[in-house]
Formats: sequence, structure tokens, C-alpha cells
Amino acid sequence: MPTSTPLILILCTGNSCRSHMAEGILRAAAGETVAVASAGSAPAGYVHPLAIEVLKEIDIDISGHTSKHLDEFLAQDVHTVITVCGNADQACPVFPGQAVKYHWPFDDPAHATGTEAEQLAVFRRVRDEIRAKFEAYADTLR
Repeated sequence: MPTSTPLILILCTGNSCRSHMAEGILRAAAGETVAVASAGSAPAGYVHPLAIEVLKEIDIDISGHTSKHLDEFLAQDVHTVITVCGNADQACPVFPGQAVKYHWPFDDPAHATGTEAEQLAVFRRVRDEIRAKFEAYADTLR
């Protein structure tokens, strides 16, 4: 993407669920108006399969995403940082060029217990909460 495209970095602790769902949803909603990436303060090293599954249900493919450490972005010109969990908000450094920071916490679906159907229900609820917030945010970027 061109360097003039503002980078929005979505942070979470593990970078396995919430931040990837938010990244996929915001990228789909905002289109080419912004660059979107996600990272974690203690990356899990994988993207949760149920996060991939529930985004496929709304025609967003995050199967190619990887879990990244926020340090990978310290040298980049990050315009906006959005933290989606409390730990990431507390561990978040200030990035070069950062103009804006938001903290929008969501429950961590990775901690869901029960049957796969019960876990999917939690992932869907969190996905829908993230979708409502990030699609509304994308509307402000136009």
C-alpha cells in the first residue's frame, strides 16, 4: 500500500482471536482507505481456528493471517492504535507517528468452554460485537 495510506494497528495480548477478527472486519469495511494490521504483546503463534470459521460465515477470509508481535511495527508509521483487550492497552507502547489511540475491549472467545457448539456461540457473539464497533468506525473513515 502507498505510504500515504494511514496504518491502523489493532492490538491484543495473544493476537489469535479478537485482533484478527477486528482486522478482517475493518479491512473489509474500510476497503483501500486505510491499511490494517494486527499484533499482540505476547503472541500465541497461531490464529484460532474458530475465529477463522466464524469470519468465513460472514464472507471474510482470515486464514492467511499470522500471529505477530507488536515490536514488528515499532519502526513503522502507525497512525492509529486500537487495543481490543485490557492487557494490550496496558502494554501498548507509543508508535512513531501515532496520532490516535482507542481502547475497545471485548471478551476473549479463546477462553470459551463447553462443547464446540457452545464455543462457536461465544466466538459468534464476540465477532458480532466487534463487527458492530468496527463497521461503525469504518463509516467515520470515509
